[in-house]
Formats: sequence, structure tokens, C-alpha cells
Amino acid sequence: MANINTKKGVIGILTGGGDVPGLNPAIRGVTFRALREGYQVIGFRRGWAGLVEMVRDHNHDNSENFQVLTEELVNRAGRTGGTFLHSSRTNPSRVSKSGVPEHLKDSFSADKNDLTPEVLKNLAWLGVEYLIPIGGDDTLSYGVRLHREGFKVIGIPKTMDNDVPGTDYCIGFSTCVTRTIHMTNDLRTSAGSHERFMVLEVFGRYAGFSAMLPTMAGAANRCVIPEHKFNIEQLTELLSADRRKNPSRYSTVLVSEGAMFEGGEMVFEHEAADAFGHKKLGGIGDLVSEKLKELSPKYNNGKTVDVINQKLGYLVRCGDPDAIDSIVPMAYGNLALDLLLSKIHGKLVVLKNGRYDNVPIETVISTKKVVNVKEHYNTKRLRPHYASFEMKPLFIMTSESA
Repeated sequence: MANINTKKGVIGILTGGGDVPGLNPAIRGVTFRALREGYQVIGFRRGWAGLVEMVRDHNHDNSENFQVLTEELVNRAGRTGGTFLHSSRTNPSRVSKSGVPEHLKDSFSADKNDLTPEVLKNLAWLGVEYLIPIGGDDTLSYGVRLHREGFKVIGIPKTMDNDVPGTDYCIGFSTCVTRTIHMTNDLRTSAGSHERFMVLEVFGRYAGFSAMLPTMAGAANRCVIPEHKFNIEQLTELLSADRRKNPSRYSTVLVSEGAMFEGGEMVFEHEAADAFGHKKLGGIGDLVSEKLKELSPKYNNGKTVDVINQKLGYLVRCGDPDAIDSIVPMAYGNLALDLLLSKIHGKLVVLKNGRYDNVPIETVISTKKVVNVKEHYNTKRLRPHYASFEMKPLFIMTSESA
């Protein structure tokens, strides 16, 4: 065991997957409460990678793999975006041969290697009793693996797409929606000046919430989402009509990165996949833009309509968190400590119907959270549908699971 002096025990925390505003406030929420309850907190660096690459040797410099967290450290970082612990998409149960740390290459030489036994040994060596991973369904799915191995895990949901099952809200989503609305409104000046279509590609691999909410808020005329394969002729006709009605002669569509043409499939930047089997998406906005321009004369008296094409991408996940992504992560961190102090584990802290709660952590792998097309998306108008807001959650269509 590492030479770490504690009062009650040691809690580990890590952030995995893509960065979002709100991760540092979550780390702060966990650490402040844990230290005041008499625990020590270790932050693992680069998500699961820090636990994979550790060397169990007192003389080895593991500063790149973990650090002991203090109030001063987390308080300074807690007001900022991103994650000061850094992140990765490492999946310890599927580490490539080239990704196996040098000190483990003699023991693990398959094309894909399950390093879970080493992860458990590393946790034991540090004396970590509880682990709090913060991430999306990929990061949390490995948390489920550790839970099933008997380790005490409490998950915190994070993702721009708001698609972790079991919760109405994932850290990062509010800032994403806020930034998308703001940037779309900023780009209106160019779209209006040049009387163009405006195509903005936003995050959303399998779920279209990050396109739906800004559109519902009035940032765009239309949106296309992964849950419904769209007809490009229909979209062109709708945007052309929107453009004619607009005194400034422009119209806007938000395109989820996972959206698909009728008869088509997802568009990828390249064929390489990460450790969780996901290829990098990107390019559907470009294709939509090309087709809109090509088809526009048909709906504009024979004249071509040019397109402003912008991929918002990392612009909506960088910078400081908004109010919701400053408050909810603090609450989630304290919820995790409430469970820990009650000797409860194997849980995911959640917001459900406006109330903080928890669900079994296996929820993240037992179902999918996507837009309920029948209830919330008008396939004829290619935009959100809502009949009544009574008794709906804060973000309206984000409580449904399929």
C-alpha cells in the first residue's frame, strides 16, 4: 500500500471522456465534503488511464497518474471549465497491445487486453475504498464493471449530449445549450447580411437533445437529429419557406453530428475507433450544406441560395460553466458523499423530475436515453413538438428513455 495517511479512508475521483464545463465544480463538491468528513481524496489523472498506467513502487514518480487533492487546489479550479485532472477515452477492459504500459507488456500481449486486475491492485495499493467516476455512459460503463468486481463505485453523469440513462440532467448540457443559442444568434448577422441558409453542426451522436433544446428556444428554424432519418428535399423546402418569411431573408438549421439522410448512415471523419468502439463523427453539416445549395434553385425561383456552414464543436464545451453547471455538479458531489457516508454504493446520482436522487449504476448500460420522436419531434416540420409543459422536467424532453 502507498504511504498515504488518512483518518477515515481514501476516496478516488476521476473524469473520463470529453471535457465539459462543470467537471471542476463536481471535483470541488466531492473534495470539500470528503475532507471535512475526515477522508482523503486522490484524483486520478487522464480518466481511467491514470489507474492503468500506475506503477506500484514507492520510488516511482506517479505524479502523472494521480495526485492528492486539497481544498486550495480544488477551490482554485472549481470556478473554471474543463477538468484539471485531465481526461481520456481509455477503456481498461480493452487496452490495445500498443497501449499496454511498458511495465506490464510481459504480462499482457494480446491485441486487446483486460487490465482490470491491475486496476484493482492499484486501487488496493493506494488504499482507495470508494471510487467516484464522472463521465458519460462509456466512462460509467467501466464503473459498472468495477462495481460487478466488488469495488465500491458511485457514478456522476456528465455529457454534452445529456444522454446518460436514468437522469434528466448530465453535467455540461446546460452550458452547451446556452452557448449554442448564443453563437447561433451571433451568426445571424452574417446569415442575414448575405441572405443565406445557415447550417450549424452540433454535438449529438445518438441523441438529439443538444439540437432540440436550442431550436425549441427559438435559436433555429429546424433541426435534424439522430433519432429520425431526414429527407433533404423536405428540409430544403422548409428552410426555403422559412427564408422567404424572414424579413432578413435567411433561415437556420441545427444538425446533430449523428444525424442521417434517408437511406444513409452516420458520417465519420475517419474509420479509426476509440477504446469504446466509437468512430469520430463529423461531416454531416458539410453534406447538408452542399445539398441545400444544390437543391435551393428548385424552391427559390431558379436562383441558388448560398450557405453559411459552421461546426460549433468544441466552442460549446470550452470555457466556464453557466449557473446550472456550477450548482448541479456541487449537488451531485455532495449526493455522492451522502451515499458513501451511508455505506451505499453501486449507484448513479441523478436529477429526476426536478429532484436529486440516485439509481443503480447498472442503469447506464441497461437502456438508452434518446429523444422520444413520437412525443417530442415533429417529423413533418423537422422541429421540436410540444403540446403542454405542465409537469414536464426543466429541459422538457430529457426524461424519456427508450
